[in-house]
Amino acid sequence: MPSKIISNKENLQVLYEDNHLIVVNKRVGDIVQGDKTGDLPLSEVVKQYIAEKYNKPGAVYLGVVHRLDRPTSGVVVFARTSKALSRMNKLFSERDSKKTYWAMVKNKPTNTSGTLVHYMTRNQKQNKSYAYLKEVPNSKRAEMEYRILKSLDRYHLLEIDLKTGRHHQIRAQLTAIGCPIKGDLKYGSDRSNQDGGIHLHARSIAFIHPVKKEELSVVASPPKDPLWDCCI
Repeated sequence: MPSKIISNKENLQVLYEDNHLIVVNKRVGDIVQGDKTGDLPLSEVVKQYIAEKYNKPGAVYLGVVHRLDRPTSGVVVFARTSKALSRMNKLFSERDSKKTYWAMVKNKPTNTSGTLVHYMTRNQKQNKSYAYLKEVPNSKRAEMEYRILKSLDRYHLLEIDLKTGRHHQIRAQLTAIGCPIKGDLKYGSDRSNQDGGIHLHARSIAFIHPVKKEELSVVASPPKDPLWDCCI
């Protein structure tokens, strides 16, 4: 994993913003919220962006609606008001949003499309999750749909619709069917990517705007990379 990657507002890619929400395209290596590494989190970068763009004195409010793993990229939603945050939290907890991911895997799934259902456990010490075909003690049901979008010479692009939101769900479930994500050493890839990231990208998100009550759909381009470039 990259060490001490520091985000800055010059590199911030804003996909959507209004008075209630701001949606950005997270880069590989950025952390969404502060952690024990002490690296500057994406949330603080977005606060700086808002403060300067709108000339806001004092503290800027920003609520973290959801997170992405550090080695992944893609769509992240933040709330600019406490009202928007509480409504987005409710929306996400009730699964009233559609999250679509792209994953690049080396091994081709047996079927071109399908639904994966596993029962997952989390090992806090390892910061890793495990997927089982049957219920085991303390497991939680995990479900996602996938389809093969494109096959290259050595890799296959999968599009994934999450039905549940478990820790490392996509990474663990794909490993469970023998299709680890490119670069994901923790979940069975044979080698890491040069940038320390993995080829998992939060491609899009769609939901009803918490205040405007209109459908909002946001799409994020994957990072510049020869493999991703072949799929755009």
